[in-house]
Amino acid sequence: MEKSFEPAQIESTWYARWEASGVFKPSGQGDPYCILLPPPNVTGTLHMGHAFQQTVMDMLVRYQRMRGMNTLWQVGTDHAGIATQKIVENQLAAEGKSRHDLGREAFIERVWEWKEESGSTITRQMRRLGVAADWSRERFTMDEGLSAAVRKVFVDWYRAGLIYRGNRLVNWDPALGTAVSDLEVDNVERDGHLWSIRYPVTGSDESLVVATTRPETMLGDVAVAVHPEDERYAHLVGQTLTLPLTGRQIPVIADDYVDREFGTGCVKITPAHDFNDYAIGQRHQLTPITVFTLDARVNENGPDKYRGLDRYEARKAVLADLESEGLLVETKPHKLKVPVSQRSGAVIEPLLTDQWFLDLTRDTLPDGRPGGRKAITEPALEAVRGGDIKFVPENWSTTYTQWLENIQDWCVSRQLWWGHQIPAWYDEAGNIFVGEDEADARAHAATAPVGALRRDEDVLDTWFSSALWPFSTLGWPLDGPVANERGEVVANWAQDQQFLPSAVLVTGFDIIFFWVARMVMATRYFTGRVPFREVYINAIVRDAEGQKMSKSKGNTLDPLDLIDGIALDPLVAKSTKSLLLPQEREKVEKRVRRDYPEGITAIGTDALRFTFAALASYSRTINFDIKRAEGYKAFCNKLWNAARFVLMNLPEGRIEAPAGGPATEAERWILTRLKQTLAEVEQHFATYRLDLLAQALYEFVWNEYCDWFLELSKPALNSDDATAAASTRHTLLVVLETVLRALHPIIPFITEEIWQSVGPKLGLTEAELILRPWPQADAIAADEAATAEIEWFKAVLSGVRRIRAEMNISPGKTIPLLLADGDATDRARAAKFATQIAFLARVEAPQWIETGADEPAAAAAVVGTLRVLIPLAGLIDLTAEKARLAKEIGRIEGEIKKCEGKLGNANFVANAPAEVVAQERQRIVDWNTTLTALRDQAAKLG
Repeated sequence: MEKSFEPAQIESTWYARWEASGVFKPSGQGDPYCILLPPPNVTGTLHMGHAFQQTVMDMLVRYQRMRGMNTLWQVGTDHAGIATQKIVENQLAAEGKSRHDLGREAFIERVWEWKEESGSTITRQMRRLGVAADWSRERFTMDEGLSAAVRKVFVDWYRAGLIYRGNRLVNWDPALGTAVSDLEVDNVERDGHLWSIRYPVTGSDESLVVATTRPETMLGDVAVAVHPEDERYAHLVGQTLTLPLTGRQIPVIADDYVDREFGTGCVKITPAHDFNDYAIGQRHQLTPITVFTLDARVNENGPDKYRGLDRYEARKAVLADLESEGLLVETKPHKLKVPVSQRSGAVIEPLLTDQWFLDLTRDTLPDGRPGGRKAITEPALEAVRGGDIKFVPENWSTTYTQWLENIQDWCVSRQLWWGHQIPAWYDEAGNIFVGEDEADARAHAATAPVGALRRDEDVLDTWFSSALWPFSTLGWPLDGPVANERGEVVANWAQDQQFLPSAVLVTGFDIIFFWVARMVMATRYFTGRVPFREVYINAIVRDAEGQKMSKSKGNTLDPLDLIDGIALDPLVAKSTKSLLLPQEREKVEKRVRRDYPEGITAIGTDALRFTFAALASYSRTINFDIKRAEGYKAFCNKLWNAARFVLMNLPEGRIEAPAGGPATEAERWILTRLKQTLAEVEQHFATYRLDLLAQALYEFVWNEYCDWFLELSKPALNSDDATAAASTRHTLLVVLETVLRALHPIIPFITEEIWQSVGPKLGLTEAELILRPWPQADAIAADEAATAEIEWFKAVLSGVRRIRAEMNISPGKTIPLLLADGDATDRARAAKFATQIAFLARVEAPQWIETGADEPAAAAAVVGTLRVLIPLAGLIDLTAEKARLAKEIGRIEGEIKKCEGKLGNANFVANAPAEVVAQERQRIVDWNTTLTALRDQAAKLG
């Protein structure tokens, strides 16, 4: 092995070798285990959230593959309709063109060209992260096979009466010119105004005053509503008002929706531009009036003087005219929630448009057949209620069910060109014909179409195709093999449906509605199965201060910049160099220079992955700190150096197992601790507590194997006992090889590299660590007696070293060691480990002070009832030792107080496992024993 660990030198080599060997593909052996990659946008690049989530998935897949499962990690990308179209339209704009200049067909060709050139950026980055996915099966949501599935689903739902076309109020993005989902709208708090406007009662001197935050929409008012029990306005219900600036007559209506305490208790009703007003309008059979165009300008339904004005220009003009006519009563500041498109940043305009909807709210169809909730939504609810699908953490199931129980019909159409074009055609009379192609549409037409057919120009919501991901990627609806454009088979439903349901979906809570629920609905409806058995909701990654990572804040970094490092002057970083806009790059550079004035040292993929694993708790958010990642780089270096130490102490050739098993207590202790650690790791894998899993392995490797067992092995390796030396060498190697396997799912590159030197020494036949089986805890023998003895030995050694450190005694100076009190077991252990204690603690042969004999002034450490003494004469300052003892007594008293606090908590005693409560009680006993000995020692020093 090389003297130092250099990640960059091994990562690309190993990944290419693994992928070329086909090891990421399903083996065909064992029970199926599948994970679906949430398909990232084809426009995307790897960000910290992706890297965290993909590390979690990769750990699970690698672990299950080593356990002998027939694993499939299904990967692919999403066509990202809005985002992709926006990128290409921006390119055209830079050329002084629009998509309309090219026409639909040429524009789509241009998008495909861009996809081929730039669409695989994120998959290249995923390879750098070590993702062990089956790239030979990579899918794209607009592959022909997946497109065929989309068409079939749409047609089947339409013919079942579940998809319909209607004129309804939707969230309209005037910048993008398309409807967007409720889930793609953020309600952002902004400073605004509340304007009070006087509406005259027709033929009367009376008037009503309404308050509004959007005075421009009054041009589309069709009523003013008051509460039916509001006595102030009861006499006006049924009368009409003259709508200012338009002269139209509108009724005064009564509706329970009105809040009598807010404002004047009068509400203007604009059904075509407000969702609450739309519901009121339907209850009162009011005809909505749309006053804005698709680009949010006043249309022909508004007065002539406002036509063509942008909605905000119209607001200014309307307010000016109201004021000039004496109808503007009051203007005051007001905080309000503004609906903003996540896609464009434009303020959403509720707008009546013709759209396609999936019916999720109706219990039965008009002809009495089951439909709506019973056909789609209810099975998705029952899948979670009945336990077929489990959320981890479990509380997210409530979020899932509450949304489905209050779901509205899904608007599935988008006014874009890039995406799955809706398979519907219209004849000259406006009749609709739906089919998987035009011929199929004509064949299923109830009436013969009139003349030529015109295809619907809209495309489907991107999430429509993503909802089919669990089964469309496996080849559904075709029974045979599905090939990509290169003729390579990427799926075969007849064989691959074994991977449905997949084992676990790893995703963020922000797309439980977007994606998780929709996959359950679609998969249950078309296959009768659930799409996955468990849903692990991973945390959202924030920066070290807990702030949301965003380009605008400049606190986001490309994970590859952490892997490869960032050099300053000039600043060289992939994310800031090529993936950001100039203004975004400037913010990131400023942040990097402020927080990391020396640049960012390359930490390598393994250290980044270990950091993510260590953060993978059940928390809703996690804070990512580069300093912590640097700590895990140190862990990788520690593992590397430990392996070098082991290998340098081995003879040439294969290391054989000793005939009689491990010869020393130290070996039997480390094997027992290895067994316990592996059992912990398996438990944490099963519950997705990857943070605890990483912690268990970290502590075993760093503290017990490297810091203790390597030290404990030195006496045996340097002794004249050939049997002990040979046995210790073998155990050193076996434990290292086992640890490499256990660590491999987290840090695959360094473990594989080290294993290449370790595996052959044990005569293992596999060519690579990735092919080795998962280590079985049950296969390792435990020795509790040896463990107790080594823990005693560690406590003695630690006591001596602590005295040395606190009293500033040179580590190389050999000092006397006295032992006092204790019992027969202590005396037996002291005799057994006398040579090792002397060797590792740098002390003279331990001497016992018999009961009643005079004791010299000494510094003391306590192990149970045994006192470990270092004479003060010539070594230690008496005053300093008294201070040290006082400090240690205070620490022990603090530990006792903590234990007593836990046991004094009725909830802890009632709810904690019995063994945990018993452990706390035993700790108090042990701490009190130690405390008594320390106080006695302090008293002897006066």
